[in-house]
This record gives sequence, structure tokens and C-alpha cells, in this order.
Amino acid sequence: MSLNEKQQKQKEALCDQLRKTPIVQVTCEKTGVSRATYYRWRKDDKNFSREADKALSEGVHLMNDMAESQLLSAIKSQNLTAIIFWLKHRHKSYTQKFEVTARMENPELTEEQQLMVQKALTLGSLVPTKKSSKK
Repeated sequence: MSLNEKQQKQKEALCDQLRKTPIVQVTCEKTGVSRATYYRWRKDDKNFSREADKALSEGVHLMNDMAESQLLSAIKSQNLTAIIFWLKHRHKSYTQKFEVTARMENPELTEEQQLMVQKALTLGSLVPTKKSSKK
């Protein structure tokens, strides 16, 4: 087996392992390829880099599915923490709310005050920034 064939098999093994365990360090240990070699291959071989990214993404999706499955099992087992987590992240009535109450003597804001309010709302992630609204 030539060096190129051996490297190609190692690259395929790395991608296969990334699909199962999307952690580069663990994947490198399991396949016997150093992290330095992995990153050098990514830099030098754009096709491998794309395949590794794709495999990593597939592995992350697999882990997300497994985590959601475990979360659902915990909910079915009446685990209160899991129930609260699900509701806070999936149910509109239980999400965290941000409320601002103010009393204004003069309802007209100066231009400077309007800019300050806009900046505060943007920092609080309550309104899109100009950059993100163009997307």
C-alpha cells in the first residue's frame, strides 16, 4: 500500500469517526492520527477539509438527537429539571421575559435619547442591529 493510499484510508477513518464522535481530539486518538497531522491535512487538502467539516456536522447532529432523546426520557421519568428546561426553551409561556416600566414627564425624546434607547434595546437583543436586519 502506497503512502497516498494509507493517508486516504486514515482520512476516511477520521471522517467516519467524526460522524460518531464529533470531537477532534477523541477522533484523532481513536484513529491514531495526531491533531497536528489532522490540521495539516485540513490545510493542505481542501477536499478533506470539506469532508471533515461535513462529518463533524453530521456527528454534532447525531449528538443533538441523542441529547434530545435523553431529555425526553428524563421528562417521561418526571425529572423536574428536564421538564423546566424543556418548558423554558420550547414553550412561549415559560420563556424568560424582559419587562421595562417607566414613567415619563415629557413623552418626546431628544435625538440623543432615542439613540440611547435604541442602543440599550440592541444590547438587550430586543431589536435587530442594522447589520443583522440586512440579512
